[in-house]
Amino acid sequence: MNRLIEKYQKEIAKELAKEFGIKNSMAIPRLTKISMNVGIGDLVKNKEAKEQLIKDIALIAGQKPSERKSKISVATFAIREGMVVGLGLTLRGIRMYDFFDKFVNIVLPRFRDFRGVKRTSFDKGGSYTIGLVDHTVFPEIDITKATPAHGMEITFTTNAGNREKGEKLLELLGMPFVKEVKN
Repeated sequence: MNRLIEKYQKEIAKELAKEFGIKNSMAIPRLTKISMNVGIGDLVKNKEAKEQLIKDIALIAGQKPSERKSKISVATFAIREGMVVGLGLTLRGIRMYDFFDKFVNIVLPRFRDFRGVKRTSFDKGGSYTIGLVDHTVFPEIDITKATPAHGMEITFTTNAGNREKGEKLLELLGMPFVKEVKN
């Protein structure tokens, strides 16, 4: 069993239930899925680089991403309806917890001058979204073979129902939030 799943079941779930007064075990906040989205950008025309980016994202997440197609044509961007404009995938279960553990303990500390992630990216349902400028911060990516740096958006979806519960859940799971300065 995954270390993080075990920690959630033995410690975090009990602490959340106690703090928020939740009696029903199914109502305790938990991580339900992690979604990753990557825009292809200029790689639409370069098939080899697009395939390399797909391989990179598959290495990062542990599963192959699906292609996201344009729903409308936009002449100013030379995009036609049906063209692939992005990649996306959804992680659930053990892969989700493995990715979360790797992201929090290996990837985030690799950023220069990292002091934590901002608390402002929560939505009203308690889910958290973070944007990365460079996909090469993941240890699986060989920088010499990788495509040019591509940004990605990662969303940690919870069933918390509100921001406060979602923030507490991710904090207990190990998300390194910026420390609040008190004057």
